[in-house]
Amino acid sequence: MCCYQYVAAALPIVLWLLAGTGFAGTRFAVAGDQDRPLNVVLILVDDLGFMDIGANNPETFYETPHVDRLAASGMRFTAGYGVNPVCSPTRLGIVTGQYPSRYDATNFFCGQRTARFEPAELNCYMPTDLLTLGEVFQQADYTTFFAGKWHLGPEPEHWPENRGFDINRGGWRAGAPYYADDTGYFSPYRNPRLDDGPDGEYLTDRLTRETVVFIREHRDQPFFAMFSLYQVHTPLRAPQELIDKYRAKAEKLGLDDQPAFSTNEEQVWPDAGARRTRILQSHPVYAAMVESMDLAVGAVLDELEAQGLAENTIVVFTSDDGGLATSEGHPTSNRPLRGGKGWLYEGGLRIPFIIRAPGVTEPGSTCDTPVLHTDLFPTLLELTGQPLRGDDHLDGSSITALLRGDETAFDRERPMYWHYPHYSNQGGFPSGAIRIGEWKLIERYEDGRVHLYNTDEDLSEQRDLAAAHPERVESMRRKLHEWYRQVDAKFLRRAAGPEPWRPE
Repeated sequence: MCCYQYVAAALPIVLWLLAGTGFAGTRFAVAGDQDRPLNVVLILVDDLGFMDIGANNPETFYETPHVDRLAASGMRFTAGYGVNPVCSPTRLGIVTGQYPSRYDATNFFCGQRTARFEPAELNCYMPTDLLTLGEVFQQADYTTFFAGKWHLGPEPEHWPENRGFDINRGGWRAGAPYYADDTGYFSPYRNPRLDDGPDGEYLTDRLTRETVVFIREHRDQPFFAMFSLYQVHTPLRAPQELIDKYRAKAEKLGLDDQPAFSTNEEQVWPDAGARRTRILQSHPVYAAMVESMDLAVGAVLDELEAQGLAENTIVVFTSDDGGLATSEGHPTSNRPLRGGKGWLYEGGLRIPFIIRAPGVTEPGSTCDTPVLHTDLFPTLLELTGQPLRGDDHLDGSSITALLRGDETAFDRERPMYWHYPHYSNQGGFPSGAIRIGEWKLIERYEDGRVHLYNTDEDLSEQRDLAAAHPERVESMRRKLHEWYRQVDAKFLRRAAGPEPWRPE
């Protein structure tokens, strides 16, 4: 159920604007202007874990005062979920409101790895006939803007400027700024949708400036801005002064002398040996990347306030999947959540989820009703007065009632589904899952084994209750299999050995 938590004192507002982005134009107030449609700013961070922000985890090693300020001014969902444990599928779900399994877009584009079995067929682009949030707002005479990571198709026809965004700064096929010389987070960017800046310019700073300038230049007209940071995805790179700050902090707190890893996670890769999982937040470069992300959020919030737009702009803050804890440098810990990116445990699916809707959300409120990224599409349309047409919100449900604090008008027991028929490079096993209320069932695709957890009582998913609740397992599994059929879900294929399991 939803509850309200009021902050005793607001966090100080720290003005952070990059050089050359001073205030321009006349300030004006638009709060209560019924003739002016609400603006929307959707901030999407890459691979940011649920436990990585102070609003969710007061004990976090990282410093996120601006994200926390946003949470203190809106509603924070404590059970917000991505629709997939990796990036591309979740992004499709956000911009279309639909489950990516409908389009066989079930892994990052384009990742196929074989272990005991071949993975399911994978479509590596978002179909061009799907209606996107950008197109909906574009048709409603909003100016639409995209900055940062897109990763929804290899060719220009799939990129933001051809999927409903008037302006595209940096969105193309790449899922991360990887280059052989390992300098992708610093200019020259080698990005066909972003001009290079001065040598050494930091990518997040640049994308932040582009977003701030867009808001300033379009303050007199309705806009939809999607600020999709490449941060905090690997490669782990950040400004040196911030890295030095967190190295000193870790040393001062004695974290550099504490065990940072566990080797207890189960294995799915043949002969892989023990897999390390980070259990302590102490990585100085990752911490620096988190702070840089937080400064970007602060700059956007400050610009909205400076232009008199804060009371006329919906702000959404979320991540595409859980924090990276089990591979690729093991930069963060999701504890007490189990696993991380690439896994259907809570560490891979539960993500930061904050919405500030002026006149709707109570400042400092929280809600523990489970919500999903596909809910954003119908919610933003309802909040801005846009009509739902046909199957625009095929899989999502508007959570506007929850934002108003009306828990009785929303079905807390509605099923939510996940489908990941792949071998994650983070170590996760091919699986599906369903959550109904506090119960979550995970089904393994190699052999059909199931696990049942009560996520309210066992957030760490350590107590498998499947044997104790066979009727619940059967009921939830039946619903999950019905959903597989509805979305035409694909499954593992035979490699060299026996046939893999198939749902009934």
